[in-house]
Amino acid sequence: MTGPSSAPELFRLAVEALKSLRPRPELQLAEVRPPQRLAPWAFALSAEAIGPADVAATGRLILLHDPEGQEAWDGVLRVVAYVRAELDAELADDPLLPSVGWSWLTDALAASKADFTALGGTVTDTSSARFGDIVGPARVDDLELRASWTPRTADLLPHGEAFCDLMASVVGLPPVGITLFTQRSGN
Repeated sequence: MTGPSSAPELFRLAVEALKSLRPRPELQLAEVRPPQRLAPWAFALSAEAIGPADVAATGRLILLHDPEGQEAWDGVLRVVAYVRAELDAELADDPLLPSVGWSWLTDALAASKADFTALGGTVTDTSSARFGDIVGPARVDDLELRASWTPRTADLLPHGEAFCDLMASVVGLPPVGITLFTQRSGN
């Protein structure tokens, strides 16, 4: 990929839309180096979020552009989302977790009114047990969501907002404007 000024206009518009994202305070976005061999043009953001119960999630939102298109994409732009979070063991044992994780994405895309086609992906829940001299908790449970879809326009702001909402859902943040009540200790 050459300099941004030589990028196709559609890609430049899509990147500017993603750069205009203003996430909620609990979510940090940063521009990172995108993958180099997936498409002629690429842009990427990393994300970190921490929820009310100290649940942490990391993610990436990647924009790919191939002016000639790719058959599997059904278009010339492709958005790729990756989210990973450590989970409470009780939640990780829920057999509905993958379906719920996928609904966090589809609900976020619907709520943001993102216009897209060709949505696909996976939700994986894993458990790892540590043994011997490895430092850390004896068991770690993770959720990973990987998805991609083809936006129908260069207006990627709704797609970026959906990704931010997905990150918030994964860490258990309430919708913007809603306050969580916490149990107070003492009298």
